[in-house]
Amino acid sequence: MEDVERPPVRRPTGTGFLVAQVGALGSRLFGDRLAAMGLTLPQSALLRAIAREPGQSQQALAEHLELGPSRLVVLIDELERAGVVERRAHPTDRRQRAVHLTDAGRARMRELVVAAADHEDLLCRALDDDDRARLRELLGRVAADHGLRPGVHPGT
Repeated sequence: MEDVERPPVRRPTGTGFLVAQVGALGSRLFGDRLAAMGLTLPQSALLRAIAREPGQSQQALAEHLELGPSRLVVLIDELERAGVVERRAHPTDRRQRAVHLTDAGRARMRELVVAAADHEDLLCRALDDDDRARLRELLGRVAADHGLRPGVHPGT
């Protein structure tokens, strides 16, 4: 067999690779932080969505988070058992249930806000405030160009 010269192996360094690499790290680190709080990434996304707009129907939450209705019901059931959300009668549609945070859920949201800020400080510790603002602006433009829904993590 002939000795075929192979091109040198290079580490991936493109923007797409770096965004994916840092994104995976960020998800893992935040997931670990949430696990210590007794939450999962999908549960935290649901809590944020409910806090942002209390009283949404389960259907509206599923659409917003791009989750199947059965997956959303499981998440709400888990959070309801934990005492952080409650279902109430919908004010205008008796076929729907409105989802709200409980007092414990509002306290949990305050903890999540602190955890998210701490997480960002850790993840972006190599950047100053101006760098962070510019990175957010650039990544926001890329996300918008691809039609990503603001505030919704893919794969929630």
